[in-house]
Amino acid sequence: MGLEQARLAMLLAVLHRHAGVACFDQDVFLNAVGGVKISEPAADLAVLLAIQSSIRNKALPKELIVFGEVGLAGEIRPCPRGQERLKEAAKLGFTVAIIPKANMPKTKIPGLRAIPVERIDQAISATAELN
Repeated sequence: MGLEQARLAMLLAVLHRHAGVACFDQDVFLNAVGGVKISEPAADLAVLLAIQSSIRNKALPKELIVFGEVGLAGEIRPCPRGQERLKEAAKLGFTVAIIPKANMPKTKIPGLRAIPVERIDQAISATAELN
C-alpha cells in the first residue's frame, strides 16, 4: 500500500535534482496509516518533506499540515479545494501550513499560519525554519 512505486521514484528524482537531497544510498519505505493507498497528487509535497525530515533525523512539527503536487521541474502545483483543506486543518488544531502559493487563502484563516511555496527547495527551507 502507500504510494505507487513509480510515483515515489519520480518524487525522489525531483528531490535530488531540485533540492540536492540524494536518496540513492538509502532505502526509502513509505507507509500510510491504516494501509491506505495514496493516489492523490496533493500528497507529493508531504511525502518529500517527510523523507527530508527522516534523512535529517529531525521530526516535522506535529502542528504542521502540508499539501501540494510536485512537478518534474520541482515546482509546487496547486491542489483542488485548498481553502476547504486549510479550514478543516485549522478546526483539527493544525497551526502551520506549507502550501502551494496558488492555494494561498485570500482571507486569513484564524489560528493558521500559511507558508506559500512555489518550489521544493523553498518548502524544505520553510521546514528548516520551523524547527
